[in-house]
Amino acid sequence: MGRKRKGRDISGWLVVDKPAGMTSTAVVNKVRWALDAKKAGHAGTLDPEATGVLAVALGEATKTVPYITDALKAYTFTVRLGQATNTDDAEGEVIAESDLRPTDDEIKQALLPFVGEIMQVPPKFSAVKIDGQRAYKLARDGEDVELAARPLWVEELVLVDRPDPDHVVLEMTCGKGGYVRSITRDLGEVLGCHGHVKELRRIWSGPFEAEDGLSIEQIDAMAKTPALDDYLRPLEEGLADLPELKCTPEGATRLRNGNPGMVLAGDVEYGDEAWASFDGKAVAVGIYKSGELHPSRVFAG
Repeated sequence: MGRKRKGRDISGWLVVDKPAGMTSTAVVNKVRWALDAKKAGHAGTLDPEATGVLAVALGEATKTVPYITDALKAYTFTVRLGQATNTDDAEGEVIAESDLRPTDDEIKQALLPFVGEIMQVPPKFSAVKIDGQRAYKLARDGEDVELAARPLWVEELVLVDRPDPDHVVLEMTCGKGGYVRSITRDLGEVLGCHGHVKELRRIWSGPFEAEDGLSIEQIDAMAKTPALDDYLRPLEEGLADLPELKCTPEGATRLRNGNPGMVLAGDVEYGDEAWASFDGKAVAVGIYKSGELHPSRVFAG
């Protein structure tokens, strides 16, 4: 018999404004400790030196993580022009330099092809797996890493500031799997001047915003007290991008047992994914078919 995990059975989301120099996993561990939570996870890794919103799911909310991971996210980031690094950020070694500095108009024009459905090659120093091993581990070991291009939806990519000739501040809204470091690397190549990410901040992710996030110092100050519980947001917020269907009492019972349950008519069509609620609480996520929801994820009552 496996060891029973210690901690409280609490569910919900805690939004953290991650500081630079801390891994996403370390943030999750901090939150789990501070809330004495039995189960926790996060929706979308941030690089250690990146800052901004990291939404930590607790308990039953971990079942909604895929919907936040798939949601649109927005980043603001500073590009250092004139230098390419082996990691595509300021942590790496400079591998190429250029004295060329494009104008603001040239940068704006170069950004246009990066909007919409694009193909993106992840950075060599990334968590993408190659034959079961992380790309960053292979890269650190000196192996020549070849990563395949993958599709990315970029909703928006705009220039928001040009503090000096060497730096430009951009803001991007994109879908799942976007690497800001890749955008910066490829933009530098298009402009012919090289480039890498100097600073990166995720300003929102799905329904969660960095400005609403707690700092690590605040979490430490409220750790193990009821005050921190007051910042928990309902797990239902993780389902914001899915349509909600209210279910009958009988339907709720059937859904909680993993069976199709009756739901009231809503703005969904046959085959759509939706979530069912009863008395405002999430019961299940599933596929709508002929007046019933066929559950794929069920939440504890």
